[in-house]
Amino acid sequence: MKVIKPPHSISKNHKKGQLIFLAGSIDMGQAEHWQAQVENYFKDSNTYTILNPRRDNWDSSWEQKFESPNFSQQVNWELNGLERSDIIILYLSPDTKSPISLLELGLFARSGKLLVCCPNGFWRKGNVDIVCEKYNIPLFEDLENLLKINFPESS
Repeated sequence: MKVIKPPHSISKNHKKGQLIFLAGSIDMGQAEHWQAQVENYFKDSNTYTILNPRRDNWDSSWEQKFESPNFSQQVNWELNGLERSDIIILYLSPDTKSPISLLELGLFARSGKLLVCCPNGFWRKGNVDIVCEKYNIPLFEDLENLLKINFPESS
């Protein structure tokens, strides 16, 4: 399994297999590191390449403005990764608000490539439940079941 993180080029680093984008709670690095659990699940797989937007060298002092080159690069990397991916795993941590993750849910609700994990306690779980129901998006309350049910050969 290969992991690609920003600012590394997706096209230069992805040669084979399906792309899985790890959308969901990061909250400027404050959210739990749920992405590590997914990476560990796929560690022995040759089928998937993981696109993990959790940047190793994130600097919270970067201004979140269009004109900020580092911020703009990050957002464009994420948008390109979401569009290019075959599968999007979206995890909404109950300890976060995750406004960008909710935006990603809305942007890709009709894409047919979302798998959503929204545990009890997420502040907008009701909204997420309704969107997933309306657009037939598989919804899980824990990441372990999402992975086990959708990727049984990787466990």
